[in-house]
Amino acid sequence: MRFQTSQHLQSHRAKSDDERILPLVNVVFLLLIFFMLAGQLAASDPFEIAPPQSSSEGSAGTQDLLVLIGVDGRLALDGEMLSEADFRTAVAERLSNGEAPSIRLKADGGAEATQVVAVMELLRAAGVERLTLLTLPQPGSSAGTPTDGESG
Repeated sequence: MRFQTSQHLQSHRAKSDDERILPLVNVVFLLLIFFMLAGQLAASDPFEIAPPQSSSEGSAGTQDLLVLIGVDGRLALDGEMLSEADFRTAVAERLSNGEAPSIRLKADGGAEATQVVAVMELLRAAGVERLTLLTLPQPGSSAGTPTDGESG
């Protein structure tokens, strides 16, 4: 009986190293496909924003800070939702770390203009020297990517 078990195991052993590693390769590829389908490459905004449209064309370059203003007045700085007081504190902390960075302002098209202007003035008072207002191109314009309207 013992002899039969040994022969049985030897007959099911892989014949080469390639055959033994093949199940591992299959599992790794399945995990890779799963993470490609389920993962995100970039952080999404904490709330939905529909930027206003603009006829100006320009590129949205890489900037240091991203400020979001929601239709209901919610504020976010670099993907983190903040109250107005926390927003002021966070901006002051970020700007106190050295040179004044450029800021991209992404406001919802339905947001109150007075609140957008108030946030812009708050940023200017905090020492921001370059502010970019992100907008979408108007339908029918040649640009297909978000544009920026700069304020200095």
